[in-house]
Amino acid sequence: MAITDTRTAQSRHVLTDWRPEDPQFWESQGRAIANRNLWISIPNLMMAFSVWMVWSVVVAKMPAIGFDFSVGERFWLAALPGLSGATLRIFYSFMIPIFGGRKWTAISTASLLLPALGIGFAIQDPDTSYATFLILALLCGFGGGNFASSMANIAYFFPKKVKGQALAMNAGLGNLGVSVMQFVVPVVITMGVFGALGGEPQQLSDGGQLFLQNAGFIWVPFLIVGAIAAWFGMNDIADAKATLGEQMSILKRRHNWIMCILYIGTFGSFIGYAAGFPLLMKTQFPEVDALKFAFLGPLVSALSRAATGWVSDKFGGGRVTFWVFLGMIAAVLGVVYFLPLGDSAGNFWGFFACFMALFFLTGVGNASTFQMIPSIMKQEIPRLEPGLDETQSQRTIERESAAIIAFTSAIGAYGAFFIPKFYGTSIDMTGGPAAALYGFAIFYVLCTVITWAFYSRKNAPVPC
Repeated sequence: MAITDTRTAQSRHVLTDWRPEDPQFWESQGRAIANRNLWISIPNLMMAFSVWMVWSVVVAKMPAIGFDFSVGERFWLAALPGLSGATLRIFYSFMIPIFGGRKWTAISTASLLLPALGIGFAIQDPDTSYATFLILALLCGFGGGNFASSMANIAYFFPKKVKGQALAMNAGLGNLGVSVMQFVVPVVITMGVFGALGGEPQQLSDGGQLFLQNAGFIWVPFLIVGAIAAWFGMNDIADAKATLGEQMSILKRRHNWIMCILYIGTFGSFIGYAAGFPLLMKTQFPEVDALKFAFLGPLVSALSRAATGWVSDKFGGGRVTFWVFLGMIAAVLGVVYFLPLGDSAGNFWGFFACFMALFFLTGVGNASTFQMIPSIMKQEIPRLEPGLDETQSQRTIERESAAIIAFTSAIGAYGAFFIPKFYGTSIDMTGGPAAALYGFAIFYVLCTVITWAFYSRKNAPVPC
């Protein structure tokens, strides 16, 4: 039955005949439907990242309006959204086959109204407790969870030949939300965007004013529009339905866990560096207005991810990932070299340039690791499930690839917690972040060896 007939007879939003690997079907109608879902998904994911990482900016401004929290306490506020977001991703990774992509995108986007409104109201009260801010930081993890379900959903819509680029576009432009937030929030907190509805400004010691509540309130109207657009403009795919038990089969796949390690190295680095970058600059180079530059790192990473998906489609995700990790080792050692260590005052622009290289490489690596997963499963499923016919095998490949993409994104997101936390611990114990950065470099060496051994060397077990 044709899609148009099915949508008329059954539901305008459910696709009961979806064959993206069929060239005629794809060209005649599949491409248009897939692209419409992608372009509604992207701004919703962008807003999710904005809300998820908003504390990276808020914590840098809290002392100015009278919240006397220690550096360690503020690193906790920057880190906790990463912890809750990564944990929620584990659950969100299984939601698309249960609820459907359209419904879950709308619901998960609307859920971000809770932390956005909560931050806006809590920050206006100087008596708000630290515990309240901890809860709001945890609630921002809703935004982090959205990535897993969004990527799993988009993976169903596109054929393998363009899946890498489609996932790179969704993730890369979605990741852009961090940069958008770090650019927009420092601007909107200086003005009364919502007039009397937005509340009174906070008075600064130098006579200036801040509307720090706008860090939360600014996203509210966009979240409402995004949730409505998803509900009325996206689709659910009938063949994408699966029980939780069917999806749990990925936990038995060895390469699921290997890819989790690699994605910690790429996406975990991106989101962890993004969460801690403003406060790290503020503590290491206090003479620099960090918020003027903080947005550039996530911007570089998001754009490199969106623009380089085709590189992995052409040359192979495993090869690209191998070279990315080698570059990240060099870049992170460069960051350490330019830090203010001992009697050295450090060099901000050298530090900044090396961090920009790190952000660029994480974006390329984010795209390449996700491109690897469908390729790996296309080789593994026929070997692991030889009794399946061609149709069953293809559906299993699609289902498990989408689930692994979502699950690895969940594990990788723990970087948003551990990197800022390791910064704080390193500063408390040694007086600077160098020890944490050396630890990251050692981890990248491990990732390089794993990539070479399994995927990129000659005669690798699963070349990709």
